[in-house]
Amino acid sequence: MKTVWKIFFGSLLGCLVAMLICLFIMIGMAGSAASSAMKGSAAPKAGSVLRIDRNALICERAVEDLSMAAFTKRSTGSKVALLDAVRAIDAAATDPAIKMIYLSTEGLEMSISNAEEVRAALSRFRASGKPVVAYGENFTMLSYYLASVADKVIMNTNGETLMMGVATQGIFLKDLLDKLGVDVQLIRHGKYKSAGEMFIKNAMSDENRAQTQAMVDGIWGSMADEICASRGFTREQLDGWINNLELSNARTLLERNMVDTLCHIDEAKAYLCNLTEAPSMEKIKFVALGDYAGAKLAAPGKSKDKVAVLYATGEIVTDGDTEQNIVGAKFAAEIEKVRQDSSIKAVVFRVNSPGGSVQASQFVRREIQLLQEVKPVIASYGDYAASGGYWISASSDKIFCDNTTLTGSIGVFSLMPNIGGAAKKTLKVNIETVGSHEHSDMISGTRSLNGPELDYMQASVEDIYEQFLTLVSEGREMSKEAVDEIAQGRVWCGCDAFGIGLADEKGGLVDAIAYAAAAANLADYKIVECPTPKTTMERFMEMFGGGASVKALFAGQEPKTVWEQTLSQIESAYSFLNNAEEAVVYARMPYIYEIK
Repeated sequence: MKTVWKIFFGSLLGCLVAMLICLFIMIGMAGSAASSAMKGSAAPKAGSVLRIDRNALICERAVEDLSMAAFTKRSTGSKVALLDAVRAIDAAATDPAIKMIYLSTEGLEMSISNAEEVRAALSRFRASGKPVVAYGENFTMLSYYLASVADKVIMNTNGETLMMGVATQGIFLKDLLDKLGVDVQLIRHGKYKSAGEMFIKNAMSDENRAQTQAMVDGIWGSMADEICASRGFTREQLDGWINNLELSNARTLLERNMVDTLCHIDEAKAYLCNLTEAPSMEKIKFVALGDYAGAKLAAPGKSKDKVAVLYATGEIVTDGDTEQNIVGAKFAAEIEKVRQDSSIKAVVFRVNSPGGSVQASQFVRREIQLLQEVKPVIASYGDYAASGGYWISASSDKIFCDNTTLTGSIGVFSLMPNIGGAAKKTLKVNIETVGSHEHSDMISGTRSLNGPELDYMQASVEDIYEQFLTLVSEGREMSKEAVDEIAQGRVWCGCDAFGIGLADEKGGLVDAIAYAAAAANLADYKIVECPTPKTTMERFMEMFGGGASVKALFAGQEPKTVWEQTLSQIESAYSFLNNAEEAVVYARMPYIYEIK
């Protein structure tokens, strides 16, 4: 009878797996078909309106979503790569078929740095003489930042606002770890290098609070200055309205000239129809940003010369998923391919990383140095280019950075967790060790390090910090003393990075591409992206073939509530400790800052 049940449940499980595989194959085919259809989209008709709304999920790279998020309400549109979005807006500025841009901010989500680059493109579009009209049912700080660039900002009469400035939070686990009996030792160089503080403290250190406050102030200052310049009020006025909680609804925004008019949705539609001379909304020749980018940018250039955009996205690790992280040796091999491709004349090194393993970072840095010997390498920083992210890119010929980028964090640390006490206290398990030498179990994670062992680890950290100072000094042509003054693990906002030598030019990805082409003396060129994204089918087969858990099916669903965000941070912290099975030295930011 047991055999019968084994056969039954085994068959049932096999059927379920087969159904899942068929489902994902259908998704892949549908995604490929949709992608092909987009690339083959017809050119827009004369008088078209380029529409940017929640259906354009603007992200660093547009990789097809294989998770269950694709089937939930959290997946509301198609992904558009930031580079494609910005290039499409720039192309629309000179396209006689595009009459204007309609920006609907409701549900429009992207990172602050991506929003900065999109807003800059919208500003260039306006400078061409074509209008941008923005409509918001409700405004958050980020959505209003985008909308404020428009010629006319319309808000729903009954709209609400959540405009309280920007903020970030961090979690601290010492009390929890103490209760469990887990001891964590932090070895670091840099008073601002606070990546491990969450495990040894129950509150921010003074240095960590100071650098975090400076980052928040820098990001807010950049956003606020652009908002004020577009809308014609002062920074003092805007700060006062926010501090006094005066921005509570649509009427309060209208009274302060933050929006131009209030109307109901039917009145907003009538306004657009009048502006476009269309009898109804259905007759307006809307073209979605993703479709326009697919139609406008799909045609290959005639030139054989190429500018490669080399994406370095995620944490820098020695092994793991190359879709989510920068795997040192594997990414170095991709750089080698770029170096050996004679058709690639210049490279834009697009860095979006908080850092990670020093060893893996050095793999990447070495290949970047070899690449520089034969081709211009121009760095472009996204949301993060900090710690290991700065390590791998500091020697670039030129560094472009957004005001809201987080960079620097020149410092190193190592964590040594000790679960021996937790095993005894929580699980009532005693651990005994027999070793050949006095320190043979020092990295076992079952006891605390003693004095000589701490000195040994500190010496390793100091040596790597010295290497970090040296490579930044050489790459940025600064003295080591000058680098040390701005280092100590401190994270800097992009708007502050220019004045202290960490970056050269304010600008986004398209600015870096233009500079790279000029550095290679290219008047005509094609843009290629590296590493080449895997196809939907390749990623699907890799996910199942690599033994991925069912949890992978639910990846990509970003936490929305405070509770979800807290759990996500705790899970990340646990993963970080769980993977610290040996004495690894890290060059990494304190946290993945979520600016709200």
